[in-house]
Amino acid sequence: MSLSILLAVLAAAFLHALWNALLRFGGSKIRAMVMLSYMEAAVGLAIALSRPWPEVAAWKWVAAASCVHFFYKYFLAHAYEQGDLSRVYPIARGTAPMMVAIVSALFALDTIEPLGYLGIGVLGLGILFMARGVFADGESRKLLPYAFGSACATATYTLTDGLGARVAGDAAGYVGWLMVGGGLLFGLVMTFTRPKGFLTVTPLKDWGMAAAGAAASYGAYAISIWAMTKAPIALVAATRETAILFAVLIGWLAFGEKMTRSKATAAVLIVAGVVLTRL
Repeated sequence: MSLSILLAVLAAAFLHALWNALLRFGGSKIRAMVMLSYMEAAVGLAIALSRPWPEVAAWKWVAAASCVHFFYKYFLAHAYEQGDLSRVYPIARGTAPMMVAIVSALFALDTIEPLGYLGIGVLGLGILFMARGVFADGESRKLLPYAFGSACATATYTLTDGLGARVAGDAAGYVGWLMVGGGLLFGLVMTFTRPKGFLTVTPLKDWGMAAAGAAASYGAYAISIWAMTKAPIALVAATRETAILFAVLIGWLAFGEKMTRSKATAAVLIVAGVVLTRL
């Protein structure tokens, strides 16, 4: 991997951590996720309309993936309501590849090398340490089921998005329609199931923050996809997981979240484990 591609992938990792961090600003994290979703739908529509129309068979994948992304956003937003970015993000982000690796091994979907099994073990240890910190530091235990729920959804959409993009024949167009479907589904459902005036009192600056988050979300994905056309996919995927370290640093430096030795160690173990499972 060349230096320019490496820097681009690190930028994508930072952008992914950044859009998660933007959810932490202001009050309700659920409201922030709703606004982000509407902005993602707008960005996705602009992209989708500039691309070839997807194959007919791809629309069922768009619908299925949109539902999966609904649960991903639902669990993630509620996790951030209960816990810090530097605690939730590593658990949610790190558990998903471990789930994928374990399922692949159990059902022989892919050949797992010895290094991969080592990665699963390191990942599990890091997640265990990170989850243990919730109890040791007196944080809300409610964040754990939401963070793990988000991880389950992430592991699921890893499969649906990959298959859907292949069927669609155009990854960029497929992702655009997915952003439209997933963004509108989450935004409309949450808007109409919340108290009246849920969004009407939202300051304009919050919408600006949501727009920035949507741009960061698309940028993170677009850069990663571009990098995978220029460098080995496994290396790109592994490098991208430095987003976990970026999230921990952002939580510590920008939000003043508590940084302990055990949290830092757990974050490093999670990143190392993910890298090992993807090499």
